[in-house]
Amino acid sequence: MQRYFFDRSYSIIPFTFTEMVKSKYKVLGVMSGTSLDGIDLAECTLEFSEANGWSYKIGVAETVAYPAQWSSSLREAIGYSETQLKSLNIEYTRYLSKVVRRFIAKHQLYDLDAVCSHGHTILHQPDKGITLQIGNLSELARLTGKKVVCDFRVQDVALGGQGAPLVPMGDRLLFGAYDYCLNLGGFANISSEVNQRRIAYDVCPVNIVMNRYANKLGEPYDPEGSIARSGTVDQRVLERLNDLAYYQMPAPKSLGLEWVLQNIIPVLEETNISPPDVLRTFVEHIVLQIAAQFNENSKVLVSGGGAYNSFLIDRLKSLKNLQIVIPDNDLVDYKEALIFALLGVLRLRNEVNCLASVTGAKKDHCSGFVYDP
Repeated sequence: MQRYFFDRSYSIIPFTFTEMVKSKYKVLGVMSGTSLDGIDLAECTLEFSEANGWSYKIGVAETVAYPAQWSSSLREAIGYSETQLKSLNIEYTRYLSKVVRRFIAKHQLYDLDAVCSHGHTILHQPDKGITLQIGNLSELARLTGKKVVCDFRVQDVALGGQGAPLVPMGDRLLFGAYDYCLNLGGFANISSEVNQRRIAYDVCPVNIVMNRYANKLGEPYDPEGSIARSGTVDQRVLERLNDLAYYQMPAPKSLGLEWVLQNIIPVLEETNISPPDVLRTFVEHIVLQIAAQFNENSKVLVSGGGAYNSFLIDRLKSLKNLQIVIPDNDLVDYKEALIFALLGVLRLRNEVNCLASVTGAKKDHCSGFVYDP
């Protein structure tokens, strides 16, 4: 069978695949999101059959909260110099390896085929050819003693893509029964199948903004949206948010912290409204932007921390007739870790794991670096 892969110069290299391709993999999916909730780790069993395609099972899983020092460093790193970022990358890789080792030892996961790690996004400016996820150094494999698949975004950006979102590949292979998959994490992103092409993009910020204003009230996040529920919508602020140019842009498109700091935070800070009113106004902004993406009566799978924000979900339901499906907690919490586990497995199989229809890259490709211990 003829297959293709990309070397680190991102050139296509054909080769004849002679090894037996496994049908079942046990891997560890590792994800750190922009909302800084912590590091998600999920034991994932992924199995492929010609008849049924890919299936999955999430085993033991947990989120390791960041110590205050790391939360602060990751939040401030966008302003670091190149030298500081290199140092941070080394330190974070070592910290991540400790978290992974402890998880493996705690649950005795010594038979893993690989650790599939997203790393933590610090910079994302695909229009300038820049994306940086720290924690993806080759040292991670040596320190964990496991094969590592990581750094999934840089190749896509080098090929002219947004480098995001990457989760829609997993949405297609694992959750194709839904009209839309909606993730409510640091950012809201959706994916769907349109004329047999997967289309996906970032819609708007969610927890990356919501958590910031919950923090001002001494809360790590707004539990069930109770703070937002107590606030009042500021119509002037809402109109300014909804008028931002990004929302008129066609897909593919993606968002990063830089865009939030330049476009969202100034609007919220200039008005001097209270944190509860900010949260209430921003929830309304979120649901208006999201509802506009869906067709009526669609079946929507919702995951990510925002799925627990019952006020946000109720407001979304009130704007459009949708069949909202919120799955069990493991899938809500660890869907991204699961899908990066799948992307890693696809990389090990040298199969496409990044879709040009989603990111805008020159072509579909097999992304991610593989490091042996």
